[in-house]
Amino acid sequence: MRTDQASLGATLRAWRNRLAPAAVGLPTGAGRRAAGLRREELADLARISVDYLVRLEQGRADRPSAQVLASLARALQLTEAERDHLYRLARLVPPAEDEISDHIPPGIHRMLTRLGDAAVAVFAADWQLLWWNRGWSALLGDPASTPPERRNFARDTFPADGEVPRLSHWPVSSLTPGTVEAAVVADLRRATGRFPRSRRLQELVELLTAQSERFAELWASGAVGTHREDRKIVERPGIGLITVDCDVLTDGDGERKIVVLTAAPESEDETKLRLAFLSGAADRPRT
Repeated sequence: MRTDQASLGATLRAWRNRLAPAAVGLPTGAGRRAAGLRREELADLARISVDYLVRLEQGRADRPSAQVLASLARALQLTEAERDHLYRLARLVPPAEDEISDHIPPGIHRMLTRLGDAAVAVFAADWQLLWWNRGWSALLGDPASTPPERRNFARDTFPADGEVPRLSHWPVSSLTPGTVEAAVVADLRRATGRFPRSRRLQELVELLTAQSERFAELWASGAVGTHREDRKIVERPGIGLITVDCDVLTDGDGERKIVVLTAAPESEDETKLRLAFLSGAADRPRT
């Protein structure tokens, strides 16, 4: 067991103590003794058990999986250099530069906490879901119940026979489904230019080509582009149909996609969207 101040556990404690609750959308109060995050809060953000986090910080567990490390790096809002250091402390090789990154830089985290009343999620370059807020869970259902490998918008867009979309717990339809399909395929082809040696991107394209004739047809066209916007109708139980605008922002070289769902101001849909947020307010936070 390592007890020095440079160990994995000590480093995790230092990073937890420096992260202000407000930076992750948590309230701060006069009765709060810790300047940083509590263990329970970090465990919730990283979607791991409190007991496992305690064992990591105490040095009783020092070989976490790459998936756990990626979740901790996102929750702690680490820089890429800090993320790589975290992997090395756990005796794992940091993600290769030519592979798609699941890391969300601190600057993006700060922006996400300032978006206010909107349903927001972040996707990697291959449309793998990385992060979502409470508004997203309230509108579409909490993706935490979906296996990580199925939290992929491209797979939802081109499901295999018998598969159903998994990123929403209830029906969501696009007003321009053909345009969305073409945009997702063109966006994936764009990603292959940015990450030509990404094994996971290659495997995703191979999977979608094999299971979807529509994907194979669009992929063969060779189109390159980005998915920027859409308008969707969410069949939200207890509330009814909600029409939302879907805007997609791309963060640059990492090709991460920030997806924001909003309703037209002062519309019936905006009222329904606020009702959805209120009805989901008791859900476990996913910030």
